[in-house]
Amino acid sequence: MEIMDKKFPKTSINWYPGHMAKTKRLIKEKLDLIDIVYEVIDARIPKSSKIKDIDELVKNKKRILIMTKTDLCDMTKTKEWINYYKGLGYEVVEVDLINGKNINKILEVSNKVLEDINEKRKQKGLQQRKARALIIGIPNVGKSTLINRLVGRKAVNVGNKPGVTKTLDWIRINDKIELLDTPGILWPKFDDEKIAYNLASMTAIKEEVLPLDDVCFYILKKLYNEYPELLKNRYEIDNIDFDEIVDTLDIIGKKRGCVIRGGEIDYDKVYNVVLRDLRDGLIGKVTFD
Repeated sequence: MEIMDKKFPKTSINWYPGHMAKTKRLIKEKLDLIDIVYEVIDARIPKSSKIKDIDELVKNKKRILIMTKTDLCDMTKTKEWINYYKGLGYEVVEVDLINGKNINKILEVSNKVLEDINEKRKQKGLQQRKARALIIGIPNVGKSTLINRLVGRKAVNVGNKPGVTKTLDWIRINDKIELLDTPGILWPKFDDEKIAYNLASMTAIKEEVLPLDDVCFYILKKLYNEYPELLKNRYEIDNIDFDEIVDTLDIIGKKRGCVIRGGEIDYDKVYNVVLRDLRDGLIGKVTFD
């Protein structure tokens, strides 16, 4: 079964809810207040998680590209993307939100950027003021956890599902920076199915957007083609016949306790187990872009 050849009807998918369009409108309205933008992307999908139309949205504002979940990524692959973005002129900061690695580096880079802004204000005869930063990214990329790390306490709610943040809120990071938190946003149309499946694999879009079985098969195919050793270590699978995928699902189901009465395999549970194992890093460190 060739997952990437499978088409899904873009027009029938309700994945771009009204709050995303509203969020974009509110961001544009508040853009004049913003000094610096924290653009947050997932280190496991550093291309797929980058908001497609962000340049149009934040215009020419100073930007720091923050890569979250570096503790879960294949750093060899992700490093290529880091170098690519640096080559485009981005300030890139890789962070490990679990251990708090490089959180202070975000503030250090911010202060350098803000020095230039305050110097310009000084030349105009204006007083220095607290800087205002906008944090923006796709759903479930770790924005809320990042904010709590920056603030040093629980300032916003955190969840494993997209859509936890609902409104735009100002949050004080320290005596120099205020942060405008925003709900996760996507773009109105998927032009590339691979990006759609990458987003679904990392739970950046809600489970009902794409069939869960297709997302599971996509994950298994990526692992089989690019990380066969992780597939073997986690599920004891050496080979996958995608024309007889049920055999592989049976192996995973038995190994991961997805067996129901009569010895039958609960395939829906298998799909969820694979997705959760990937999301939580139990399969291993991967980068899908």
